[in-house]
Amino acid sequence: MNRRDFLKASAGAVAMSALGGYVAGAADPKPLRVGLIGTGWYGKADLLRLIQVAPVEVVSICDVDKKMLAEAAELISTRQLNKKKPRTYTDYREMLKEKDLDMVEVATPDHWHALAAIAAMEAGADLYLQKPISVDISEGAAILAAARKLKRTVQIGTQRRSTPHLIDAIEKVIKPGLLGKVAYAEVCCYFKMRARGNPADSDPPDYLDWEMWQGPAPKRPYNPMAHPRGWRAFMEYGNGIVGDMCVHMLDMVRWMLGLGWPVSVSSTGGILVDKASKANISDTQAAMFDFGQTKVTWTHRTWGDAPDPKYSWAGILYGEKGTLKASVYGYDFYPAGKTESTMRGEPLLEYDKYPEDRTEKDLERHVASAIRWHMKDLLKCRETGGRPVADVEEGYISTASCILANLSMKLGRSLKFDPAKLEVVGDEEATRMLKRAYRSPWVHPGA
Repeated sequence: MNRRDFLKASAGAVAMSALGGYVAGAADPKPLRVGLIGTGWYGKADLLRLIQVAPVEVVSICDVDKKMLAEAAELISTRQLNKKKPRTYTDYREMLKEKDLDMVEVATPDHWHALAAIAAMEAGADLYLQKPISVDISEGAAILAAARKLKRTVQIGTQRRSTPHLIDAIEKVIKPGLLGKVAYAEVCCYFKMRARGNPADSDPPDYLDWEMWQGPAPKRPYNPMAHPRGWRAFMEYGNGIVGDMCVHMLDMVRWMLGLGWPVSVSSTGGILVDKASKANISDTQAAMFDFGQTKVTWTHRTWGDAPDPKYSWAGILYGEKGTLKASVYGYDFYPAGKTESTMRGEPLLEYDKYPEDRTEKDLERHVASAIRWHMKDLLKCRETGGRPVADVEEGYISTASCILANLSMKLGRSLKFDPAKLEVVGDEEATRMLKRAYRSPWVHPGA
């Protein structure tokens, strides 16, 4: 075993020890009956990792894109043990009427998360919900309230909390005190990921129900930029790069440092460079999340170069004794005064156990082990009644914090959110913006 293999094996061992993960065995009852709402990129990536680690049967899948739906059904049939094709639906409400699912994954565009998630829990299912949990804060509060009222186990897809090399960093760097006091952290994304171009609006393809796809979101004409995957370029369907990428890294830092709600959030930015694109999300944004003794800043820029190309989407924790740089691709620890890393970690690849990872289309291979650990943690908590590592409340805090950053940028002022009262302190205008209008006939789940 060479040094790299040793480091990877060590990270995996520490991860499993730290998570106390679910292990499938002969004592398992009949397979869990699973459903998927949203059969696109990450819906399939998550679901196929679940199939790898547990005795499940994917019973039902749903998507408003009939072409994508058929392709997902075929792929799933090749990967699950019974080789059955799941039932297919184009309306999640029809799928959930069966009330025959133990667990549902919701991997729709963000504007559909709240209604689908709450309906799945009401139908009796535990939940794997992709991040961010909602597009407005009132939706997130409603999801959390439903989970607690119905006593559902809910894992949010902020899988940095189950990433083996990041758990390794906590065990080897943070817990031993190698950073010392951490009063400041940076989170950032410099990926050139904002959609460019200005294609003309058109009629939707015949296999896509565009009206249902938009659902409760503000109505827009169909544009080929929006579907599939390009919807992240529009604030009608998500929360921009802050909602997509900051939520991961902010959540990671909160987890590593044990941080709760920020005391205040402020943000500035906008579309400063790429004004020609049809995309209406910011191409440049900075935010400050003030947690009291610890300040966390966010920066994204979809143009120019990253200050550190190795950590262009990352969290950087500055301690009095050293600095930890962490990302999905690894981590490095630098003792104070040193320019060379003295400790590092890499993603845990498990091709020996899961050779299909090598060839699976669109799979982020460096993230596959984290998704598996995340699924195992969810399954374990279903059995024990415990709270998952990325419990819905943690997802709510991280999501709401990012939404507050966008609201602060829009309003031009710092915001102090009171989660108990569901209001922005002393700011009626901002409080009204915590709940956005739904398009008829859809009804907002929030109070």
